[in-house]
Amino acid sequence: MKNIILIGMPGAGKSTVGVVLAKMLCKQFFDTDLLIQQREGKKLSEIIDLVGADGFKELEGEVCSQFNEQNCVVATGGSAVYSEKGMANLKKNAVCIYLKADYETLTSRLGDLSKRGVVFEKGQTLADILVERTPIYEKYADVTVDVSNGSIERTLDTIIKIKEWE
Repeated sequence: MKNIILIGMPGAGKSTVGVVLAKMLCKQFFDTDLLIQQREGKKLSEIIDLVGADGFKELEGEVCSQFNEQNCVVATGGSAVYSEKGMANLKKNAVCIYLKADYETLTSRLGDLSKRGVVFEKGQTLADILVERTPIYEKYADVTVDVSNGSIERTLDTIIKIKEWE
């Protein structure tokens, strides 16, 4: 059985969908943001404040590169796709699902980006981040599921029908 890797913008629902999907499929669930927090003993926003955006991307890449669990669902941090080595490792024996959310959906779900632990450069807006990352998410995606204005149930139904992880 393949792993299921969830990628997408912060606020797309990767962690929420991932937990329920793992239960439905009797798989373990991992969240790379939580793995980073456990490793560092700090919240994401604190880590980003300490090491900066580039330092955080490097740390996230290390965690993704070292991940070796099988038969699981993995919710990645929104910036995990910046690490080619990390994504190559995660995609081994896995199907990568891009949870695609439009700008309006993301703004309705997200509050202050700096408090949420989102990696961005000074002066970047959510719109800037979305424009920058979309082609990278599309590059790694085996499947894209539009989650804009959709319920978690609809998202899960769509993913379950894909069955590319079997």
